[in-house]
Amino acid sequence: MAPENKNRATAAAILPLVGGARNVDSIAHCMTRLRLVLKDRALVQDEALKALPAVLGVVEDDTYQIVLGPGTVARVAPEFEALVTEETSQLPLTADEWADRGAELKAARKQRNATPFKLFLRRIANIFVPLIPALIGCGIIAGLNGLLVNLGWLTGVTPALAAIASGFMALIAVFVGFNTAKEFGGTPILGGAVASIIVFAGVAKITVFGQTLAPGQGGVLGALGAALLAVYVERWCRNGVSPGRAKSRAWGRVPEALDVLVTPTLTVLISGLVTLYGLMFLAGEVSTGIGHGANWLLDNTGAFAGLVLGGLFLPLVMLGLHQALIPIHTTLIEQQGYTVLLPILAMAGAGQVGCAVAVYLRAKKNESLRTTIKSALPAGFLGVGEPLIYGVSLPLGRPFVTACVGGAAGGAFVGLFSMLGDKVGSTAIGPSGWALFPLLQGNHGLGTTAAIYAGGLLTGYVVGFLATYYFGFTRQSLTDLNAAPAPTEPATPKAMEPARS
Repeated sequence: MAPENKNRATAAAILPLVGGARNVDSIAHCMTRLRLVLKDRALVQDEALKALPAVLGVVEDDTYQIVLGPGTVARVAPEFEALVTEETSQLPLTADEWADRGAELKAARKQRNATPFKLFLRRIANIFVPLIPALIGCGIIAGLNGLLVNLGWLTGVTPALAAIASGFMALIAVFVGFNTAKEFGGTPILGGAVASIIVFAGVAKITVFGQTLAPGQGGVLGALGAALLAVYVERWCRNGVSPGRAKSRAWGRVPEALDVLVTPTLTVLISGLVTLYGLMFLAGEVSTGIGHGANWLLDNTGAFAGLVLGGLFLPLVMLGLHQALIPIHTTLIEQQGYTVLLPILAMAGAGQVGCAVAVYLRAKKNESLRTTIKSALPAGFLGVGEPLIYGVSLPLGRPFVTACVGGAAGGAFVGLFSMLGDKVGSTAIGPSGWALFPLLQGNHGLGTTAAIYAGGLLTGYVVGFLATYYFGFTRQSLTDLNAAPAPTEPATPKAMEPARS
């Protein structure tokens, strides 16, 4: 019997003995066991399962575990998952399953409407977004530590705070590698293992293209590339089978009995060598280019760059393209300790706040809209602009444009000072508005940095307000807005991430 037929036959023999497809809630596997979450344990035929030739035993824990052995389980699990899917599709649906099907159809429609480029950006964002809480926590501690050092306070504690703040950033490449492999269907720990090569101190003994490597060279971009390569090497070893995925092909490159030993070894070895002798150098050049490019942009075209970035950030968020900026921010934080782009982009939220205040004053008779603004403004001041975007400015049309004008003015203000030599940066990504103050860092002290950022916010508020108040409405639209209750329930979407890149 062909290997794939044998594995499918094993899966087909197991399925009815665990109560059939409808009794299976979820499927996973470890190195040796098929792990099932079952709806009704009483439907399982333990003795019949143990009698199957491929089954080495069963274990009851929080999941029902069928021991198949190393190598075998990685091949049987995808076949078992495919059988469950096939059998479930042929059964009549219950009421709950009809509801689930509706949700799936909605998700499928959304998937069809998504472009490949946006989907790729979303996957890149999925790698970095889980890191944001650690970036924020460590960034705030770094800011506190810098303040204590400048004041000369608690000199016995500041070295400990520096270690706490810097530990995560020193190993961020490992976490990026782990998340990359997880997102693209590989074994996460192998992605982390390959990415850890980048931060290993011993790489300083290796010379590539006439240059000695430095620990951390290539940073998060190198880690992302290394983990992606590890995913494809792992798939190559398994001939197209991703861990935990249903699709499979014939296994031929690595013998089944040796898979647990050979596949991880080849994955780490091949990916590691390519990382050392290619990716670290290339990613290092790209990372350096990003740092120099951002600095050059703000040093030479600060006001104009700030105007463009602050003005266009809200449309980028609307299109989902802002996610492309996340790796750039992370690279700048890793290189320089802060990203100079985020405070400029945060001005987009300031323009939105000024716009909302103007709409509130102009819509004097529209209590529904005014109530929405009153409830959304506090979040807007803290950098969460989506309730104002979707509930106020975007439905009204022209105010969305005038809000962008306010963001452009605030961005130009911060960019101008950057061109004059006063850089304003953030030690983490995620927060915006007033919530960004604890994360601010620049090249001329916290007081100067905070004052410039506050000036940018004030500029965004004022220009966004004035542009909306005087140019945000036509005479007819203003009459219509106050003549009858505006949208009875302005669309308030579920919370998205704060205005960030």
